Amino acid sequence: MSKQFLEMPNEKGYFGEYGGQIIPPPLIDIMNEINDAYEEVKNSQAFKDELYDLQVNYVGRPSPVYLAKRLTEKAGGAQIFFKREDLNHTGAHKINHCIGEALLAKHMGKTKVLAETGAGQHGVALATACALIGMDCEIHMGEIDIEKEHPNVTKMKILGCKLVPVTRGTKTLKDAVDSAFEEYLKDPVNYFYAIGSVVGPHPFPKMVRDFQSIVGKEARQQFIEKEGKLPDILMACVGGGSNAMGLFTAFLDDEVRMIGVEPAGKGLDTPDHAATLTLGSKGAIHGFECYNLQDGEGNPLPVYSIASGLDYPGVGPQHCYLKDIKRVEYVTANDQECLDAFMEMSRLEGIIPALESAHAIAHAMKIAKELPKDATILVNLSGRGDKDADFVAERLSL
Repeated sequence: MSKQFLEMPNEKGYFGEYGGQIIPPPLIDIMNEINDAYEEVKNSQAFKDELYDLQVNYVGRPSPVYLAKRLTEKAGGAQIFFKREDLNHTGAHKINHCIGEALLAKHMGKTKVLAETGAGQHGVALATACALIGMDCEIHMGEIDIEKEHPNVTKMKILGCKLVPVTRGTKTLKDAVDSAFEEYLKDPVNYFYAIGSVVGPHPFPKMVRDFQSIVGKEARQQFIEKEGKLPDILMACVGGGSNAMGLFTAFLDDEVRMIGVEPAGKGLDTPDHAATLTLGSKGAIHGFECYNLQDGEGNPLPVYSIASGLDYPGVGPQHCYLKDIKRVEYVTANDQECLDAFMEMSRLEGIIPALESAHAIAHAMKIAKELPKDATILVNLSGRGDKDADFVAERLSL
């Protein structure tokens, strides 16, 4: 399965029925140039050596696999382990693909890197990568997220990127994507749009998957060395889906249960959620086909999550394909479950998780009690919660 999956997408950028390039013809040529450049550099020993050196000596890889003993005891049942992507430089998994995309932009002779950000982790990681290689960086971020994720906004400014507040629509991630893409269209020859997840037109879902696959490759080897076997269950939160895809890809051939956890927000019976795979239908958004939350005319609906990095109305085409073939299960956790898990993790393990990651922690704690004590769950702790600490403290009146 993993070899077959890694050979996807096809030449038109599809994973089964999902993906592609639903964009104007002139942009297709630009995207194909990016794909050709990526295929060239990914097989270049010089590029691989430079990327590996930065992964080890700059990002701090490999990130450890950690058994959360007190959280396991509190949950009861299965042992809960974490792949500690929160310990990466910049505090999340996003740096994995940002370094790769920035190096590719440099190789292609681009003059500026553009991107959107929701929770700010992608923005911080990309601003960091651009500072490292000496490239101009411009980040578009919804006004609501700017207020909510202020620590990351400050970091982006310190790192030297131009931050563009987005005041249209819901003033969150979907609108930030629209704004950044419009800026990119002004000069796609000289600008590079560094998409922040396994979404967007081909080749971005493939590229981001490949750069993030280091998470699962490390985790698979580490878990075998640590436990003498593979984990029984893998778990990760899913918005666009890059951290989940990074973990899952290396295990697709194994008899390992995989679960993606989407945001149920204020409830699946309300409009205030972002449960794309759970309640969405097939359609096009931001240049590709996927499950998305849409109105009767096919327009993306406003979505919501307490975690700014998960409030996106679409999802990566790989996840849509894996859902259809029933290789991955997709479930939800709501805002309250997320907050409860955030506090449990903080006070039992001394690890403050990102609100995004806390969705996966919540579901891991829920199902652990239903499993025997020798069962193992490996959760991708995709980011740390420094950015969320003030928001949570105010929300819970701490």
